[in-house]
Amino acid sequence: MTDAIDQAELLRNPQATYAFLRQHLPVMAVEHELMSGTMISCHDDVVGALRDPAVFSSGADAVTIGQVRPLIPLQIDPPEHAKFRKLLDPLFAPKRIAGLEAATRALVADLIEAIVPAGRGNVHRAVCEPFPSTVFLQLLGLPVSRAAEFIALKDGIIRPEASTAVERAAAVAATGQRIYAVLNEVIDARLEQREDDFISGFLDAEVDGHRLTRDDVVDICYLFFLAGLDTVTASLDCMLVYLAQHPEQRRRLVDDPALIPAAIEELLRWETPVTTVVRITTADTEVRGCPIAAGTKISLSLGSANTDEAFWNRPDTVDFDRASNKHLAFGGGLHRCLGSHLARMELRVALEEWHARVPEYGLVEGIALDYSAGLRQVDNLELVWS
Repeated sequence: MTDAIDQAELLRNPQATYAFLRQHLPVMAVEHELMSGTMISCHDDVVGALRDPAVFSSGADAVTIGQVRPLIPLQIDPPEHAKFRKLLDPLFAPKRIAGLEAATRALVADLIEAIVPAGRGNVHRAVCEPFPSTVFLQLLGLPVSRAAEFIALKDGIIRPEASTAVERAAAVAATGQRIYAVLNEVIDARLEQREDDFISGFLDAEVDGHRLTRDDVVDICYLFFLAGLDTVTASLDCMLVYLAQHPEQRRRLVDDPALIPAAIEELLRWETPVTTVVRITTADTEVRGCPIAAGTKISLSLGSANTDEAFWNRPDTVDFDRASNKHLAFGGGLHRCLGSHLARMELRVALEEWHARVPEYGLVEGIALDYSAGLRQVDNLELVWS
């Protein structure tokens, strides 16, 4: 029971553990039932690895998330990676994202309005989960009416119910096959009739003068399915929890909504909802004099890098007025998050619309928040407001 309590507290407040690792175990061998490899915790070392895909590869062997082929573009290294990013980057360009803002704002406003009269509720379930999921399902071209099914599939990959590595592998593989079936079903429909969505666009897209294959389209959509249905939800959960617990910071945003974009960057740094990214070494190497063999899985601690006192000024102070905020919450290097502009827009409009309607709120008294590991989603985000 003590271990469970300690683990829960670690997930709620990981920053002290990050500091301990940087000081005592900046390069740490990890041998665990669910993970074996090396964790790197210091900012400069994390950045160095992110910028060196030749040695720290993002290939399919780095992490198994139910895929049967490398996911595009995450698990494609140079030079092929650049070809796919050239195709995909324009989908999330700032100008295109700006065109989505009005509809995105209306969606989140409706979700918030539906729960405001109750005076309390699970905001994860009512707002943080359905909001970005709906946005992304519409963009991708999957039926929003099946959102609950798709969210469960996504959680089956990211948060499988398993206690051993064998159980986890089996559960993830089975869930992956269900996701492939969903994607192939929709692709079949789009082959019959195109729509205004990503899947239709991919079916007509070319890379280097060659039409994308069906497998290419599936491998892109599989990655989008997982990323688009999770990371903004986790980020919004973390931000609302922080603001619920720090009323003086919350009131600054209520009084001056123009501060919200800077607050988002600082909360992405401090909370780092995506705590780690995984790479695999392609050759023998070393970090801080510690040898690392080829074929080693490397956990790059983005959360630790984002609070490293060797890089940040006053890293333990959440400062919405921070002059420079080059955080790694979206990763770094050539695999930096493709959808960061969309994520920032969604987070901004959600916080703007929430605080316009619910300026005073807090956590339900006595609640022990349940953060998930890896991606810091908070399923029991119970708030009360007036």
